[in-house]
Amino acid sequence: MRSFLFAPGNHARRVEKALTLNADAVILDLEDAVAIAEKPSTRTAIVAALTRPRRGALFVRVNASDTEFCYGDLTAVVRVGLDGIILPKVENACGLAAVEWLLIQLEREHGLGARGIDLIPIIETARGLAGIDAILAASTRIKRVAFGAGDFTRDVDMTWSRDETELGYARAKIVTASRAAGLEAPLDTVWVDLGDEAGLDKSARIALGLGFQGKMCIHPNQIGVVNRVFTPSDAEVSLAERVVAAFARAEAEGSAAFQLDGMFVDYPIVYRAQQVLQRMATIRARERQS
Repeated sequence: MRSFLFAPGNHARRVEKALTLNADAVILDLEDAVAIAEKPSTRTAIVAALTRPRRGALFVRVNASDTEFCYGDLTAVVRVGLDGIILPKVENACGLAAVEWLLIQLEREHGLGARGIDLIPIIETARGLAGIDAILAASTRIKRVAFGAGDFTRDVDMTWSRDETELGYARAKIVTASRAAGLEAPLDTVWVDLGDEAGLDKSARIALGLGFQGKMCIHPNQIGVVNRVFTPSDAEVSLAERVVAAFARAEAEGSAAFQLDGMFVDYPIVYRAQQVLQRMATIRARERQS
């Protein structure tokens, strides 16, 4: 899942356009992009959007579990056609467990498959980051987690710079905790400077290097950059294929370590190559389906 595009749930034209784009997933927003007075009516608009054709998965970002809106958001939008919920500002396992319980009841009520609705918590506060291990152990349906740098840097009174070096600790901790919990690689934060495509490219490459699988987007123009960065290049795929093929030959001859074009190859290098090929196969399969 390389690209998750946000679209404000109360802007019908933006929602309609978002569903036609090549983002791996669209997030219809009920939280920051929607004024308080419009939240109830936006729920109705989002439910209508669940029935429309789209190219990728469809998620809804509800309001945080400790707000007056979360319960109403969930009971309104958990319907046929919803692929997942984005839950912001998750800070403890208790709030997440409550949302998990409610999702189980709503799936049963609407005849949906048990635990078929994906749930992605966003870690975007100091408390959330400090408690991430317990948070990721609180739900059996969580496949991946996301990082929200905007709220995180505000919460800790940190300057969100364009080189993002200050985000290194939080990013590394989220990736490591995800791996320790047996989850997929996490999703990286949005890039807010819409006019700085080079900055977006750099931010995405840093996230990729740290172990993220994709990045959230706030504008359609960001999708292409993010998809490109998080898709293995032709050269990477070619090298991975050669490594796997050469290792198969070497292993058949009783060797588990050898050199390929001057590069030392052993099991970790082979496993990495296999991951590249698996990622590329998943991307190609998703693109065929869309």
